[in-house]
Amino acid sequence: MLDQLLDIVKNYGKDTVVENPEIPNEQNQEVLADATKTITSGFQNVLAGGGLQNILDLFKGGDKSSGNSGGISGLTKNPMVSMMVGYFISKLVSKYKMSPTSASSVANNLIPNVLNGIITETNNPQNAGFTLDGLIGSLTGGSGNGGGSQLQDILDQFTGGGGNSSGNNSGGFDLQDLIGNFTRKAQDSFQNKDQGSGGGLMDMIKGFLSK
Repeated sequence: MLDQLLDIVKNYGKDTVVENPEIPNEQNQEVLADATKTITSGFQNVLAGGGLQNILDLFKGGDKSSGNSGGISGLTKNPMVSMMVGYFISKLVSKYKMSPTSASSVANNLIPNVLNGIITETNNPQNAGFTLDGLIGSLTGGSGNGGGSQLQDILDQFTGGGGNSSGNNSGGFDLQDLIGNFTRKAQDSFQNKDQGSGGGLMDMIKGFLSK
């Protein structure tokens, strides 16, 4: 699942990062890796804080052109996305010594476009291998594949025009139980990361990008 996410980052990062004269070529992969880590860590933090519902809301809103304010403009107004953009701006300024203006331009272009690409693929019935369950599973220490399709089924109901975000029993699923389950998994994943080799995910991201 991570390799599919990185394909999206590389796709949108071509113009924003690779072709950007303000970013030295030798830093391209590192910047793209940090962008990916910003997104994955952002989702992990939200999950660990019990915010699965917020992620569901992000994904159900991003795909619909009717009703919900989807697309890039809707994403840029989302607090979760703003958090990721702000973090990435800080990273570009502190680590890569970019000017705040240039860093803001890169972050505000790359992060929302990548997220929009992720949401589009997740809601694309032609791409059965890219599901919300797979994405969340890969962020909580799972295989990125197992655990059924509860989240995707709920998301499909939302994006199909039915249901409300307050429904606790969409399609027979207890959403509160799912939230509790994924919250615990995300917290356990953070604990394991703290106790183990710190840079595991970042090393994995760089490995995929170097292919």
